[in-house]
Amino acid sequence: MIVFTGNGKGKSSAALGITLRAYGHNMYVSFVQFIKSPSDIGEARAAERLAPGIEFVSLGKGFVNCCGSTTPLDEHIKAAAEALTAARQRVHAASWDIVVLDEINNAVKLGLVDIRDVLDLVRSKPPELHLILTGRDAHPDLIAAADLVTEMRDLKHPYDTGVPAQKGIDY
Repeated sequence: MIVFTGNGKGKSSAALGITLRAYGHNMYVSFVQFIKSPSDIGEARAAERLAPGIEFVSLGKGFVNCCGSTTPLDEHIKAAAEALTAARQRVHAASWDIVVLDEINNAVKLGLVDIRDVLDLVRSKPPELHLILTGRDAHPDLIAAADLVTEMRDLKHPYDTGVPAQKGIDY
C-alpha cells in the first residue's frame, strides 16, 4: 500500500505516474476519485483512450465547503459512500492489479468517509493487489498501515501569484 499525502501539489500526479508505468507492463489500473467530479480533465480523457487497461471513475461532487461550492454536505457524503462501494468492488474483483483511491485522505479528514471503513478495506485487500491512497492529511492509522508514504509539500506554487490552474498541468 502506498500513501501520497501533504499540502503540496503532485499526489494524484504521482499516482497517475504509477498508473502509466503499470499500463506499460500490461497491468490493469482502476482510478477511483472521491472528491473530484466528472469533468473535462486530461487524465479522464487519457484513460478513455487507454481502456480497458486503465479505468477512471470520478464519483465526487467537487470542492467541499470551499471555493464557492454550493453542494450540500449530505450530497458529498452520499457520493463518497458510492465511491467507497465502487472501490470495495474493484479491490475484491480480481480484475485489477492496482486500485487508486484518489483523494480518499481528504474524504476521511472531511468526515465524508469513516476511517474504520477505509482501514477495513485496506486490511481486506488481496496481498497481490497494489493500493494507492492520495490526498492531504492522511490519517495516522493509514500511514502506519502503508508500505510507502510520501509527503508532498509546497515550496512555491503559481497559485500564490494568482496564476490559475493550467490545462494539461493541473487538470
